[in-house]
Amino acid sequence: MVRAIVGANWGDEGKGKITDMLAKESDIIVRFQGGANAGHTIINNYGRFALHLLPSGIFYDHTTSIIGNGVALNIPYLQKEIQSLVDQGVPAPKILVSDRAQILMPYHILFDAYEEERLGGKSFGSTKSGIAPFYSDKYAKIGFQISELYDEKALKEKIYRVVEMKNVLLEHLYHKPLLDAEELYETLLGYKEMVDPYVCDVSSYLHNAIKEGKKILLEGQLGSLKDPDHGIYPMVTSSSTLAAYGAIGAGIPPYEIKNITTVVKAYSSAVGAGAFVSELFGEEAEELRKHGGDKGEYGATTGRPRRVGWFDAVATRYGVRIQGATEVALTVLDALGYLDELKICVGYEIDGTVTKDFPTTDRLNRAKPVFETFQGWKCDIRGIRRYEDLPEACRAYVEAIEKEIQVPITLVSNGPGRDEIIVRGE
Repeated sequence: MVRAIVGANWGDEGKGKITDMLAKESDIIVRFQGGANAGHTIINNYGRFALHLLPSGIFYDHTTSIIGNGVALNIPYLQKEIQSLVDQGVPAPKILVSDRAQILMPYHILFDAYEEERLGGKSFGSTKSGIAPFYSDKYAKIGFQISELYDEKALKEKIYRVVEMKNVLLEHLYHKPLLDAEELYETLLGYKEMVDPYVCDVSSYLHNAIKEGKKILLEGQLGSLKDPDHGIYPMVTSSSTLAAYGAIGAGIPPYEIKNITTVVKAYSSAVGAGAFVSELFGEEAEELRKHGGDKGEYGATTGRPRRVGWFDAVATRYGVRIQGATEVALTVLDALGYLDELKICVGYEIDGTVTKDFPTTDRLNRAKPVFETFQGWKCDIRGIRRYEDLPEACRAYVEAIEKEIQVPITLVSNGPGRDEIIVRGE
């Protein structure tokens, strides 16, 4: 059985914890897109971890963790991440890397930073992890697949060809130091040595695993609204964040994905720039940021303060629909216990008309929130294990969200720890 776990919003919904929990019942966990540009925070018996490339299920000794072909693979970063886990007492995880995954090159990170610098105030708010240049090269067919590391003659020829083109941009557009093809060739031979123990025909491996009835978990990065087709374009990421892409980014048939667990936060938070209709500012925002998440609303990768706001039912209903959610996990509900009252954005007013449908970016930029107000529960709900034991006002808030998003909320997370979760119906 294949289950996908994905985000409904701008990313940062608390997927790491839910993936860690679902991984317990899984045999294989696959990262199917993105790179080291976003982090998943996990808290367990080994400590607190911010994972970036590795799947969030690597803490169990019965699981195999896979980097799928859809991932932007920063090889030295992967090696560093594995080593840091082992250094903190985590048993060495079993990892496989698709031979069709592409390599995030050192110059991708440089080009990312140079372009943001060139754009100045009109930049995309990139994490400067090289993601946009990586995917640009992949689709321009000048990327480097892991498999290409094993034909050194062809590899060297291609490097010289690509460097010639890159150096034109470095010299004439960015006015930065040029790349050295020979140096880059040696770097890639070093990458081959690092990644070689993990390289595998992942699609074939998963094909056999499915035939054997293994439980497979596909782990997505970021959320629906950062998808390049269906998100708030152009303030999006460069790979598809949708569960549907899990089939492509892992190399399995789409009909094998039976469950899509979509993670939704009990309030809104956004990574990076772009329209954010229910956003809060000033003291109100800082207060929510301070209470939010495990250590406040600050990026796991960047440390940047995240933008926060009231729960946006318009964006979330769209986000779960576009993911094809079969169930929803609602996270960080415990953060809201300090509030006297809460708001849910139930509609957008655009040019004098109220809509409940999520619009394209040009109209989204003109949207004003329409709010409904709910009573706060004014207490700490951590430690509660049964849904019925939550305060009445808290349950009313959860059920109002469920009604708006039109997908069953089956899991309610009320604390950052692995076991701080309420399974509804139990």
